[in-house]
Amino acid sequence: MAKKRTQEEDKAILEKKVRERRAGSENPEGDPDARQLRKRLKRVQRKIRLRASRIATAAGNKAKAA
Repeated sequence: MAKKRTQEEDKAILEKKVRERRAGSENPEGDPDARQLRKRLKRVQRKIRLRASRIATAAGNKAKAA
C-alpha cells in the first residue's frame, strides 16, 4: 500500500497545478478543470485550518501560557 501524502504536501502540489493551469489557459475562470483544482485546493486549505484550530483548542491554556 502506498504512503499517503500529508495535507501540506497535497496543498503544495495543488497550488503548483493551479498556477500552471492559470498560466496556460486563456480563460482560467471558464476552465472546468481549473475550477475543480481550485475547489480541491480550498478543501485542503480548509482541512488544514480546522486541524490547526483543533490542536490549539486541545492545547488549551498551555498554549497561552507558553
